[in-house]
Amino acid sequence: MLSIIGTPASRRAWARSCAVLFAFGLALGPLAGRAAQAQDAGLTLDEALQIATSRSSSIQAAQASVRGSSDVVVKAGQLPNPTLNLSVQDLPINGPNAFTIGQDNFTMRGIGIQQEWVSPAKRRLQTTLADRAVERDTSTYLEKVAEVRQQAAMAWLNAIYAKKAVTLSEALVDHLGQELAARQASYRGATGTAIDVAQANLTLGNARDELINAQQDEKTALIVLSRWTAAGNVLDVAGDPPDLESRVSGLSPDQLSQVQPTLIAARSAISLADADTDVARSNRNPNWTWGVTYFQSGGKFPNYVSLGVSIPLPIHRGNVEDRDVEQKSEMGTQARLAYEDTERQVVADIQSLTAKLASGRERLSNLRQTVLPAAEQKVELANAAYRSGAGTLADALDARHMQLEADLQVLNLEREVSLVWAQLEYQVLPPDMTSGR
Repeated sequence: MLSIIGTPASRRAWARSCAVLFAFGLALGPLAGRAAQAQDAGLTLDEALQIATSRSSSIQAAQASVRGSSDVVVKAGQLPNPTLNLSVQDLPINGPNAFTIGQDNFTMRGIGIQQEWVSPAKRRLQTTLADRAVERDTSTYLEKVAEVRQQAAMAWLNAIYAKKAVTLSEALVDHLGQELAARQASYRGATGTAIDVAQANLTLGNARDELINAQQDEKTALIVLSRWTAAGNVLDVAGDPPDLESRVSGLSPDQLSQVQPTLIAARSAISLADADTDVARSNRNPNWTWGVTYFQSGGKFPNYVSLGVSIPLPIHRGNVEDRDVEQKSEMGTQARLAYEDTERQVVADIQSLTAKLASGRERLSNLRQTVLPAAEQKVELANAAYRSGAGTLADALDARHMQLEADLQVLNLEREVSLVWAQLEYQVLPPDMTSGR
C-alpha cells in the first residue's frame, strides 16, 4: 500500500489529483463490466461513452502520469539526502610505516557527515511547484477524457445513422423491386413499354449499389466505434440520437475555463510558470551546507572533531540567478499570452460550431416542414388517384420512390448536423468531472 507522507500541502496535492480520478472511476466502474452485454443488445450512446472512457489506454496513461507527478510532490518538500564522508589524512607512503594506519602519529582516520540545508520557505515553494505540475498533468488527463468522449460520441452517431440509412436503403430497394415487377406486368399486358422496364431495372440497380455502400458505411462505423470503446467488435448500436440542443454555446468565458480542458490546461500552465518563477527567485539566496567530521589520530595524539559550513558566494548573481528569474518570469508572460490566444480560439470555435448547428437545424426544420409533408402528400394523392382509376400504378410507385429519397436526404442531413453537435457538446466535460481539481 502506498503511504503518503510529507507536508500538508503535498498531501492536499495528492488528494486533489486523486479526487478527479477516483470520482471519475466510480462513475465508470459499473458500466465497464456490462460491455459484453451491451454489445449483444446494441450499445447506447451513454454506454459507448462510459465504456470508452473506462477502457481508453490514453486516459489510463494520463492517469499514470498524474499518479507519478503526485508522488514527486512528497519528494519536493524534503531535505536533500545527507552525505557521508570517509577519509584518511597524512597517510605515509614510504618508510617503515608506509601505507599503514594507526602506526604513525600524524595519520588520522576521519568519518563525517554533510547536509545541505534548504530553508522551510524554499521547500514550501518547491512543494507548490510540484503541486502545480500535478495540476498540469491532471489537465492533460482531462483533455484525453474530452477527446475520447468526443470521438466515441461521433463514432456512435455515425453508426446509428448508418444503421438508419441501411434500413431506408433496404426499403427503397424493396419498393423499386415492386415497381420493376409492376412495369414488367404492364409491359406484358401491352400497357407499358420496354423503355419503362429498362428504366426501372436501371433505377433498381443503382439503389442496390447504394444499399451495398450503406451497408459498408455501417460496418466501417461499427469498426471505428469499436476502436474508441476498446470493447471488442461492436456488432450493433441502439437507442435514439439525442436532441440537437447544446448548452455549450451559452457558457461564458469564465464558465468555459472551468469545464473546457484546453482552457484548464492553459490556465494550469500559468500557475506552473508562476510557481517556477517563485522557486527561481528563492534560489537567489544559495543554500548553505554544514558538516561535522570526527578524526581518530595515530600514536599518542588526541582525537579531533572538525566543524564547517560551506556558503556559496553569488558574486555573479546578476548574470546567473537573476537571469534564471527573468527567464522564468518570461515563461509566465508567455503562458498568459498563450491562455488569451487559446481562449479566443476556443470561443471562436464554439461560435463557429454554434452557427453551423443553428444553420443545420434550420435546414432540417425546413425539410421536415416542406419537403417531407409534400412527399407524403404526393404519395397519398397518387394512391388515391390510382384507387379511383384516375391515376396509374406507376405514378403511385414513383411518388413512394420520391418519398424514400426525401427521407434519405433528411437522414443524411441529420447525421451531418449531429456530428457538428457532438463536436460542440463534447469539447467540454460535465462539472462533476472537473470539480475535484
